[in-house]
Amino acid sequence: MKASIVGAAAALAFATAPATAIARDTISIVGSSTVYPFATTVAERFGRGGNPTPKIESTGSGGGLKLFCQGVGTDTPDITNASRRMKKSEFEQCQSNGIKDITEVVVGYDGIVVANSAKAQHIDLTLRDIFLALAKEVPDPKGGEKLVPNPYKTWKEVNSSLPDTKIEVLGPPPTSGTRDAFNELAIEGGCKTFGWLKAIKDEDKNKYKAICRSIREDGAYVEAGENDNLIVQKLVSNPSALGVFGYSFLDQNRGKVQGAKINGVAPAMEVIASGEYPVSRSLYFYVKKAHVGVVPGIEGYIKEFTSERAWGPEGYLVDKGMIPLPDDKRAEMAKQAQGLVTMTGNEL
Repeated sequence: MKASIVGAAAALAFATAPATAIARDTISIVGSSTVYPFATTVAERFGRGGNPTPKIESTGSGGGLKLFCQGVGTDTPDITNASRRMKKSEFEQCQSNGIKDITEVVVGYDGIVVANSAKAQHIDLTLRDIFLALAKEVPDPKGGEKLVPNPYKTWKEVNSSLPDTKIEVLGPPPTSGTRDAFNELAIEGGCKTFGWLKAIKDEDKNKYKAICRSIREDGAYVEAGENDNLIVQKLVSNPSALGVFGYSFLDQNRGKVQGAKINGVAPAMEVIASGEYPVSRSLYFYVKKAHVGVVPGIEGYIKEFTSERAWGPEGYLVDKGMIPLPDDKRAEMAKQAQGLVTMTGNEL
């Protein structure tokens, strides 16, 4: 009787939200294609424990946060995964749509790899190489502090030590957190190696971002959708192309594809966790607290995801390619997640 009264009270409170719908008993999760395989594995384990298996959709980080922030109600997701941190603008959108209490959870690390077919020539790149190959505008090859539309057609034109093959890179679309992180860590990372471009940041941040995070649109970079497995398949059938995706997909497709060294560092779990690998990032999920106690199982799913058997150094997510947080950080995040601590937005 007591449980039903509590449940009815929660449902009544929930019904005052602006976007209610028919109640459901299955957790709805959207978001990052990179986090998707980890979240799916946790969901399957959770389901085997006698709970309804959560429904998970791979929408991309940006797409997931857009759906998540639409409002409170069972026609909106309970949890969204992200391969980058929520942006300030996204947090404000959530707040304006009545989503006042959000819990942020860092679940582990991932590296972004630039890979090609295992049958192709192994390639070593610098961040500068990546910037020059893929940026929309680059310093004039003739010299001087002047930008020109990207003229490079082959990798050898970018760097004489690289293969004389056409620049063709398959990667995620703008809705992807992988794309956001790649733009920030790799494209901007290479841009900053030019002192005069780096100096623009102090004068005009918007201009700097426009230069240092924009990818060319002339066909050298091919948006291949949110499905990283599809990029792997395309690399196998096209050995001259390179692809951009999360480390876990490289780890699970060894023998088919190989990761390039970046700034002399090969992608591996240890160097991604230590931060030595130049293109590494944190992975997240966000919980809509208003749905807890209304959609059953959310707390149980969070507890499963943040358990040592899942995300610990010997956990089953490591077998899927997730790189665990350090022990102290995991303990802190488990407490924050399981306690449903509300983020303030000040940290964004």
